[in-house]
Amino acid sequence: MIVITGASKGLGAAIAERCRNNGHSVFGLARDTSNLSFPGINCDVGDYQSLKDAVRAIKKAGEPLTAVINAAGIAAMNMAVTSDEQTVRRIIQTNLTGTIFACQLLAPLMMRRKAGTIITFSTIAVPLAMKGESIYAASKAGVEAFTRTFAREVADFGIRVNCISPGPIKTDLLRGVSEAQIDAIVSHQLVPQRFTKDDVCDLVDLLLDDKARSLSGQVLHVGGV
Repeated sequence: MIVITGASKGLGAAIAERCRNNGHSVFGLARDTSNLSFPGINCDVGDYQSLKDAVRAIKKAGEPLTAVINAAGIAAMNMAVTSDEQTVRRIIQTNLTGTIFACQLLAPLMMRRKAGTIITFSTIAVPLAMKGESIYAASKAGVEAFTRTFAREVADFGIRVNCISPGPIKTDLLRGVSEAQIDAIVSHQLVPQRFTKDDVCDLVDLLLDDKARSLSGQVLHVGGV
């Protein structure tokens, strides 16, 4: 079974669909799971107790956990000095703390089996240091650092941990971002073209496959930097 956070929309929903099409059993975590066509439970990844309750439901499902995909994330494109306290806390809590909590609580289910894959998500805004994304980039830079170090902590248990760092992908996160801004971001990529949710799903397919058994602690930039 693959657990996917943020499974109700955006990249999480696309990844869940791809995994199911590939024959995987999927369990979704999201703030609202009413639209899911597969098993799931309402969960706020930034809330530790909420995640603990979700883990109990996952255990009750009775299937061995093979992978965790941390696709839950939020963004607010704004200058740091004009970002209010609530927005800053919400971004850090969801993107960074939520990823840490999910790995903390779900990894033990794979450690017992001495096998598993964990995928986290960052953003190309980290290496490009894009103006207006300092809080969002800070939360995702933390995810990258956590991924590299956590990969070492669970390596002896046969678990691989890698991070996918997309450029601008058409999801709700890009609401309010103009086409000109998107083009400016894309122009800084080594491969200066727009990529899609399918391109991200292709990387997920790779990381879930045994062909990627040599990869752990890596950050894969969609579009290159």
